[in-house]
Amino acid sequence: MYSWSLESIYPGFDSPAYKQDIEKLDTLIDELKSLANNLGNHNSQENLVNIINLNINLSNLVNRLSQFISLTLATDTTNEVATNQMIMLNKKIVQTTHPSTICEKYILSIENLDEIINQHPLLKEHEFYLKEIKEQGKYLLTDEAEVLVAQLRQSGSSLWAKQWSSLTSTLEVDYEGEKISLSKVRNLAYDKDPEVRKKAYFAELESYKKIEKSVAFSLNGIKNEVITMAKARGYQDPLDKTLKDSRLDKEVLDALLESMEESLPIFHKYLKRKAEMLGHKNGLPFYDLFAPMGNSQKAYTIEEAQEFIIKHFSSFSDNLAALAKKAFDNQWIDYLPKLGKRGGAFCAKIHPIKESRILTNFDGSIGDIITIAHELGHAYHNKIIFEQSILNSRYSMSLAETSSVLCETIVKKAAINEANTIDEKLAILEQELQDSTQVIVDIYSRYLFESKVFELCEKQFLNENHLNEMMKEAQLKAYGDSLDPNYLHPGMWINKSHYYSGGLSFYNFPYAFGLLFSKGIYAKYLENGPSFVHEIDRLLANTGRMNISDVAKSIGIDISQKEFWKKSLSLIEEDINLFMELTKEMI
Repeated sequence: MYSWSLESIYPGFDSPAYKQDIEKLDTLIDELKSLANNLGNHNSQENLVNIINLNINLSNLVNRLSQFISLTLATDTTNEVATNQMIMLNKKIVQTTHPSTICEKYILSIENLDEIINQHPLLKEHEFYLKEIKEQGKYLLTDEAEVLVAQLRQSGSSLWAKQWSSLTSTLEVDYEGEKISLSKVRNLAYDKDPEVRKKAYFAELESYKKIEKSVAFSLNGIKNEVITMAKARGYQDPLDKTLKDSRLDKEVLDALLESMEESLPIFHKYLKRKAEMLGHKNGLPFYDLFAPMGNSQKAYTIEEAQEFIIKHFSSFSDNLAALAKKAFDNQWIDYLPKLGKRGGAFCAKIHPIKESRILTNFDGSIGDIITIAHELGHAYHNKIIFEQSILNSRYSMSLAETSSVLCETIVKKAAINEANTIDEKLAILEQELQDSTQVIVDIYSRYLFESKVFELCEKQFLNENHLNEMMKEAQLKAYGDSLDPNYLHPGMWINKSHYYSGGLSFYNFPYAFGLLFSKGIYAKYLENGPSFVHEIDRLLANTGRMNISDVAKSIGIDISQKEFWKKSLSLIEEDINLFMELTKEMI
């Protein structure tokens, strides 16, 4: 009961069902190639219907096969059969690239696309999918140029990213006479011992001197490639590309960022109180940013965790509670850590069988219950989206956390309210505020830093000294006087993977958007009561077939206005005010 079952996906790699689907995949790939080569033999409506139907069948089949393989590997990373199957599947999927490109370019060539879409129910159902292909097609280069770009990227941004990954993953940090990994020394920032936190901070910063020059080359190389390609494709700049890829309007991002900036004093108040409690007079030194507060010793069994979640989900929605019970009863969750199982937590969406699977590494803490609730939120989003075509199920990262953060908020607030002691309540609340501060304040600093990098790196090479100073400036602007200016973190640009991608820039603001969008939805629920749950379900159903502003408007929310974001931030302010009340006698 504590391990998940994959039986409903496939009984095994040797099962007739799995083998038949591998053969079926070959057949569908051949059908796609034939369709791409014979578009001239049919009219536009027939071609579009055939493209949609074939892509639905292919997407469902690939989703089922790939999820079975990846879920098998998630709990048994050394499984050679699954590894070999993944390699084989990826080789097959690559064969779809060229015919899919032909089909997409065919869609671009249709001048009366709106008229054709309105003449057929299947095409009307997939209107957003088709129009998005046409919209994105404006930024494609010629076939020859696209091939050349893909090839050059392997020796450009892809290689720079690998250099960053290699340097940071193999970096040896000198700590207390030992050589430990960067990830291990960074985890010491959460240690209960203040001396451990401080020593780890200095050891981390000192270790960066070994690689900072090389990592600076990685960052400059990647960002200059991104700028070059954005301009070549016709985007205004890298941010413009990111916004279009995210289905987000610039005015919405501006409203979000302005609201975040205006809310910073609220977070500064919390950080200053934490500094006082830890004995600091000049603001909080960075090495104590993640210092634990309070103490929660209570341990839960898996059954108690399930009961807690169902109880509090029921207070929100019977459908949400029913989904959780179904996940518990039908072995959708793999709970316990074990040798060979990957760390962390995730929720996998298996569209063809309308089921999810959740991986956690449960050790009995209240934090683990919150993690399960978070992942069940993804599963609930999946349940809603399963009613849509798989081609209408892809949503941007900015919306991906809507349901999960909502469910997490429900359980966190219940855990705080039900805590038996102030110490336990404070421990849970502190973790919540740490997370919110990172997603609002630190994310804002990262956005400022990356914006400055893009602004300057075209004109000059940004060496490690430039980058260190730019990072400190960004942190001071975001954290203000709540951080001790003598103990900032100038090397933060080195350890964040989000900066080192040629295909994904500004991988920061979607976190803030996701948190605040979800909290804004929760605020609307508090205003409107249980009847609003139906509106939330409708919103979730639309996430894969509308841009983000239209998703919000579908339930009467205007995210281009700061009022919405301020209501979201007011929920965090309530938590900060509670923190201030609980700790007023502790300084």
